[in-house]
Amino acid sequence: MSTASHMPAAGLPTARRRSRAWAQLRTNPSAMFGAGLVAFFVVVALLAPVLPIPGPAETDWAAVRKAPSAEHWLGTDEIGRDVLSRMIWGAQASLLAGVVSVAIALGLGIPLGVVAGYRRGWTDAVISRITEALLAAPFLILAIALAAFLGPSLRNAMIAIGLSAMPVFIRLARGQTLLVMTEDYVESAHAIGLTNGAIIWRYVLPNIFPPLLVQATLTIATAIIAEASLSFLGLGQQPPAPSWGSMLNTAKAFLEQAPWMAMWPGIAIFLVVLGFNLLGDGLRDAFDPREN
Repeated sequence: MSTASHMPAAGLPTARRRSRAWAQLRTNPSAMFGAGLVAFFVVVALLAPVLPIPGPAETDWAAVRKAPSAEHWLGTDEIGRDVLSRMIWGAQASLLAGVVSVAIALGLGIPLGVVAGYRRGWTDAVISRITEALLAAPFLILAIALAAFLGPSLRNAMIAIGLSAMPVFIRLARGQTLLVMTEDYVESAHAIGLTNGAIIWRYVLPNIFPPLLVQATLTIATAIIAEASLSFLGLGQQPPAPSWGSMLNTAKAFLEQAPWMAMWPGIAIFLVVLGFNLLGDGLRDAFDPREN
């Protein structure tokens, strides 16, 4: 998985510095292209219920494995379902899996990482050792094992992916917290008697937010690939509900007769992952304090 852990915290964030970062992001062509790709797929997924397309489970036995045409723009699948419709509805599952999985990883990883970096001592040692043990297992292998244990469903796949991504956020949050704790304004906050909670809320979290945002954006791309992989293995979205991974799983038996069944979900996964990666790289450049 990509990591933003090399980004140091550099002093207390200011409105001016954040404004400059967003301005730099807007002038980054590749980041804006990535943001456009992400926005396109998000809009398509949100508009799925109102678009004039057939239902994703509607079958037409007279149009089984038909090539793309004016009636079915992206062709049909093995039981006559419209591939375009299933692509659009499948975008919901893939994007939801990416966002929810990363939200789970953030919700669990940030508190543990901040506590480890702030408290240090045995608390840091215990959390760090557990994190290192989890990081020793490859991300996708851990996700597959957890999904198999929890059972095949989109919800369980999101939980498995979120738990598998959590160690990266624990390590990043801990490292950034340790850097913030060396700053003079944190020592001043201790000196004037601010509580630990107030220091974390007012000084630690705002300073560690930029690298966490970058890592979250990059991890969404990884989570989308992981969800597609789990669905391909039958551990994610279950038929007849569409997802790009399950569509690839079905298409593998018809690569010669109907190659479009595999081509379109493969292209969609490539484009949305490209979009999140380009956006994440742009955010990393914009929020890097060495550039601001």
